[in-house]
Amino acid sequence: MNILIRAHSGLRYVVLALLLAAIFIAFSNWRKNSREDSKVYLFAMIATHTQMLIGLILYAMSPKVNFDLISEKVFRFYSIEHIFMMIIAMVLITIGRVKSKKLAGGDKHRTVLYFYGMGLIIILAAIPWPFRSLGTGWF
Repeated sequence: MNILIRAHSGLRYVVLALLLAAIFIAFSNWRKNSREDSKVYLFAMIATHTQMLIGLILYAMSPKVNFDLISEKVFRFYSIEHIFMMIIAMVLITIGRVKSKKLAGGDKHRTVLYFYGMGLIIILAAIPWPFRSLGTGWF
């Protein structure tokens, strides 16, 4: 369990870095009206899905997921808020990738920019950062 927690916590930085890279590349390619597809878009989506799989395993095993204590901040966050916000972010990122595959030129990159950007904002809001007093550290 501890290995999964560390992997999930550390992989967050890989996901954030890939999403930021994909957003910057999408913006740059959109401004240039480029026709080429970037592999970073795919890698960001794969990292997000991998993170979600580890998170779902942890969700099933974690003592922080407790619906009996839902009135307490920490249990509510892990039992409801974190999982649903991350699912929404992952769905947005996946939709952005799938929609972009059907488009050409600048529209492809603009779609990635918008959907990945929305996903990133939701992910940043749903991460249990140490300053939020949810019992987690930076790693």
